[in-house]
Amino acid sequence: MPWIQETATEFTRPEVEQFVVQTVEQARQRIAGTPKRVLLLPPDITRMHSGAGWITEKFYELLSDEADVHVIPTLGQHEPHTPEQNRQMFGAIPNERIHAHDWRNGVTHIGEIPADYVKEVSGGAADWAIPVSLNSMLMDESWDLIINIGHVVPHEVLGFANHNKNYFIGLGGKDTICASHMMAACCGIENNLGNLLTPTRQCFNKAEDELLGHLPDLYVQVVLARSPDGRLVHTGYHAGDDLETYLSAARQAREQNINVLDEPLSKVVCVMQGDEFFSTWVANKAVYRTRMALADGGELLILAPGLKRFGEQPEVDTFIRKYGYCGTPKVMDGYHQHADMQDLAHATAHLIHGSSEDRFTIRYAPGHLTKEEVEGVNFEYADLAEMLKKYPIDQLSEGWNTLPDGERFYFIPTPSAGLWATREKLHNRATGFGESV
Repeated sequence: MPWIQETATEFTRPEVEQFVVQTVEQARQRIAGTPKRVLLLPPDITRMHSGAGWITEKFYELLSDEADVHVIPTLGQHEPHTPEQNRQMFGAIPNERIHAHDWRNGVTHIGEIPADYVKEVSGGAADWAIPVSLNSMLMDESWDLIINIGHVVPHEVLGFANHNKNYFIGLGGKDTICASHMMAACCGIENNLGNLLTPTRQCFNKAEDELLGHLPDLYVQVVLARSPDGRLVHTGYHAGDDLETYLSAARQAREQNINVLDEPLSKVVCVMQGDEFFSTWVANKAVYRTRMALADGGELLILAPGLKRFGEQPEVDTFIRKYGYCGTPKVMDGYHQHADMQDLAHATAHLIHGSSEDRFTIRYAPGHLTKEEVEGVNFEYADLAEMLKKYPIDQLSEGWNTLPDGERFYFIPTPSAGLWATREKLHNRATGFGESV
């Protein structure tokens, strides 16, 4: 059972920080003493809106006087933080205490998820083993306490983000990230989103039970939702050391973060904040979280003032520019033919996730990419300044809006914080691709 399971219409920052104090007290009781070496595993800056950064800072403040405390942002293959971004995300935590995860050269192989199990839970959609390689600092050094911190919200690979995603994606090696992302893509993004136990999540749960049972870890899972006046606020705090800690947070997120619509949307306008989203790799959450709501022939307009690249690393950026978001049939055909698509299988899966499958238009208004670059990856382009003038985001409310010229559209200020779907698409999904519990 979770140690702490608190929900409310809104928790203030001091209230959340008091839950952090209680969590530290509970952890001390569980390990029957004072921890001497502590590892904090928060998300990276693309989840800054969740408050996970200042929650991590509070844990550091409470523990650093008595323990040797280190922080590894669970980057996965995202770009490492700059010192400025570490200050922005984690406040007063010293930069030298924050370590960048190296998904290629900084991991230790510890086992695998067998191919037979992958095939079984995916209903045959995937049939390969998933190697498990995790951050060497995590696995090879001695820790008295490991605290995973994160935001539970609908997710395109695991159904809901966080929990052991911090390990197997956030601190995973290239082989783990590639194999698991390709598995999820083959199961179908729309079959994953909003399911509590997707096939990939089940694989990670098995790996955690069999390979990580010795780790002295716990999970801190927060849930956020929109307040009546439109603010994104904390509504849940779940802390504990078992699967139920994740499930309790995910059930709350399922109730609060999935917006069910009776009819599909013909025009959606989203904002991907300029201080968090710099690549389509992460800004495409606007695509993932709205695709189940968009009408055939509709349009998704993404206002992305920070957008300056496609991939998080140069090689992935080059890869996306080479192939573009061209839909599942073309991607899968290429995957069987091209060595680079097999080598960068996580990027191949991303091309599937980021395509509309020719069902609706994806139009980007980027801060730092040209029309030619955007159209080169099979998206449509719009001028950011013109779009911000036409759609004054500080004057819009989430949901339906109507412009003076009569244009009616659905506005989503933070698509990464939820999931939008028609009732039909949410409840008439393929069977055998995950369980809602």
